[in-house]
Amino acid sequence: MVVGSVGVMAVIVAAAALADKTKSDEAFDRLASLAGEWKGEIDGVKATLIYTLTADGSALMEQFRPQKGPEMITMFTVDGDHLIATHYCAAKNQPQMMTTTITDVQKRLAFSLVRITGLKSPDDWHNTGLTVIQEDNDHLTQEWTYQFKEKTGKNIFRFTRVRQGAS
Repeated sequence: MVVGSVGVMAVIVAAAALADKTKSDEAFDRLASLAGEWKGEIDGVKATLIYTLTADGSALMEQFRPQKGPEMITMFTVDGDHLIATHYCAAKNQPQMMTTTITDVQKRLAFSLVRITGLKSPDDWHNTGLTVIQEDNDHLTQEWTYQFKEKTGKNIFRFTRVRQGAS
């Protein structure tokens, strides 16, 4: 009887922990499901994304490794009812982007520029937004918006998850 009571208590505690999760926590958990390696091709250049959960599960690090060119890092975190993406760019600036209030954890995550550090001039190249689209467990699309000399643009990158044992 004591063992049964302990088991019931464990289920209740686990359910309470799930009930305490906010929509932004749930959206972050979905984003964290990207952990692992992804391959894609951008304008004819092969690229690898590596997602690693770090800081005791409070941050998701994305390493963007093009076959040619410098590596870049984007860090994703929860901030209240939003998610934050801070991109450490090869352009030597760091745009910090934030979602609107998370209301639907299954929707694409659209991050918009909040502030930027390291920008020497407003005319310098910099990212202004990122949309992360998780089509399914094995397909990911990123839409990056940018500004350069008062002109705006968008780059769309598509990636496929690398499965263990796949070459």
